Amino acid sequence: MAQRAVLAVLAVLLLALQWRLWVANGGVAHTHRLKGEVAAQQAENERLRARNATLDAEVQDLNSGVVAIEGRARTTMGMVKEGETFYLVVQP
Repeated sequence: MAQRAVLAVLAVLLLALQWRLWVANGGVAHTHRLKGEVAAQQAENERLRARNATLDAEVQDLNSGVVAIEGRARTTMGMVKEGETFYLVVQP
């Protein structure tokens, strides 16, 4: 009878440890999910680094001269220099 009780306790302990290993926080499933989240965050960080580099280059270009500022004003605001003629070509 005592052997059965010890065996039952050991079986319950084994099941508890297996549950902790596979399901609980810090287990295999949790670790796998966290690795996926880290990979997704690293990809997002890389995308944002590239965007920041592009914006930084644009700021440096705008700070360096009048040509960049004129180009920006022409494309975003539709501005035209004095004495220029503006032609709008519409595709059929």
